[in-house]
Amino acid sequence: QVQLVEFGGGLVQAGGSLRLSCSVAGRTFSSYAMCWFRQAPGKAREFVAAISRNDGNTYSRDSVKGRFTMSRDNAKNTVYLQMSSLKPEDTAVYYCAARETYGRDWYISRADDEYAYWGQGTQVTVSS
Repeated sequence: QVQLVEFGGGLVQAGGSLRLSCSVAGRTFSSYAMCWFRQAPGKAREFVAAISRNDGNTYSRDSVKGRFTMSRDNAKNTVYLQMSSLKPEDTAVYYCAARETYGRDWYISRADDEYAYWGQGTQVTVSS
C-alpha cells in the first residue's frame, strides 16, 4: 500500500509564496516518478510539474515556469513544490501523484492516467 500525504497549502496574497510537500510511505520512493496536478473549482484537473526518479529531469506547465520549482529528497521520501509570485489563477486543490518507473531513471509523464497513487490534496487559495 502506497500512501501520499500533501502538506503546506493555505491562503496567500497574490505575489506571495508557498511550499507544498508530499510525503510518500509504503514502497520504495526512489523508484517513482512524481507529479503535481491541480484542480480549480469547475475545471478539469491539470498537470503542474513532474520530476523523474533520479531528480535529473523536471518539466512544468508553461503558466508556472519561472515561478514554480519541483524537487525531491529521496532520503526523506518527499517531493516539494516551491511556488512563488502566486496569482489568483493558481487557486486550486493541489495533488501529488506517483508512478512506478520500472528502472527508467529519466522518465516523467504529464498524463494523470499514468499515475497509480494519489494524495488527498491540499487547498491553495491566492487572494487578489
